[in-house]
Amino acid sequence: MTAVIDRGASTYAKLDMETGVASATPQMLIVMLYDGAIKAIASARSELLRKDFAAKGRQLSKAIGIIDEGLKLSLDLEAGGEIAANLAALYDYMTRQLMVANLHDDIARLDEVTRLLRDLKGAWESLISIQSARADESGESPRSRASASYGKV
Repeated sequence: MTAVIDRGASTYAKLDMETGVASATPQMLIVMLYDGAIKAIASARSELLRKDFAAKGRQLSKAIGIIDEGLKLSLDLEAGGEIAANLAALYDYMTRQLMVANLHDDIARLDEVTRLLRDLKGAWESLISIQSARADESGESPRSRASASYGKV
């Protein structure tokens, strides 16, 4: 019975995520990537404390993948200029910190990257709120303002 409930919950979560992605603005997708990386690092931290090193490694690989293949690849260094270049350098730093944390079981590095990701996520959430308020005032849809100079999104 528990397996059926777990499978149902997993299916619901997957459908909920797919629906969220399909209806999200580009800025919301960036926030979702930050959320995913933060959650993966939190899971890695828990696995480290439980001494499940294989699971820790899988979760850190997931976080690194989100940063490198999601956040960093979405940058357009030409359109984003100095901001995009600085973000690319910060993403490289985060990736290195996560690799070192994995090698040395360093919780402080995990916490540092989590703080950085939360700060960036908060900035994007503020941007979304501002854009939404402006769209409400002008009667424009939030999607029409979705071309932030972040990059390809």
